[in-house]
Amino acid sequence: MNQKDRYFAKLRVVLTLLALAFGSAAVMAQEPFERGLEQISFIPKGQWITGVNVSYTQSDYDNYKFFIVENLRGDTYSFRVSPMLLYAFRDNLAAGGRMAYTRQRTRLNSANVVIDSETSYEPGQLFALTHNYYGTASFRNYISLGHSMRFGFFNEVQLQMGGGQSKIVNGSGDDITGTYSRNFSLDVGLTPGVIMFLNNYSAIEVSVGVLGFSYNHTHAITNQVYIADMKSKYANFKLNLFSISFGVAFYL
Repeated sequence: MNQKDRYFAKLRVVLTLLALAFGSAAVMAQEPFERGLEQISFIPKGQWITGVNVSYTQSDYDNYKFFIVENLRGDTYSFRVSPMLLYAFRDNLAAGGRMAYTRQRTRLNSANVVIDSETSYEPGQLFALTHNYYGTASFRNYISLGHSMRFGFFNEVQLQMGGGQSKIVNGSGDDITGTYSRNFSLDVGLTPGVIMFLNNYSAIEVSVGVLGFSYNHTHAITNQVYIADMKSKYANFKLNLFSISFGVAFYL
């Protein structure tokens, strides 16, 4: 076999290997890849999902001391209620929305900020009241925990818009000042959670915010004279333990 014949023999071998490689790729492309993860109908199609999250906290301080703050007297409370309504349009997939109302009030009668024996500051009396309204569009994907119909997970994508008002009054007598503000917010977030059924129709849910994007705009007027605007945008890509939410849901 001369050099020319050896060249054509090597070329035929290369072409044969390429044909086998492309043929194997075509066969693999035709056959769908299965991960072997078995999923059951945890939330069947046609179910209505309704529920409500309610939270209330209240604190009273009388001659309270905390680090550099002494003689703290006042009280505060916060309230939040959020009803929800979703519909399962496919097995383990649901869409709908929720409304929310929040109210916070803080009243400070007296406080001393003591930095050292010669430096201290008295902020004076303070009263703050805030209330906000929110509307949220939600999409949920449920995942069963094996073959269990009692425990499962869900992942919720939320688009939230809201706004509200607040007022802050500082000082007393002739030294009193007041600020009135209006705010608007837009939030997009991802909220995973755990669900535990108590019976066929009721369940307890625990969820926590993981990541999202927020936009806020605040318009403030101080003493009916000074006007200020503040805009902020931020993205969150970490676990937020302060956004843990507990609620009760009913599956009808």
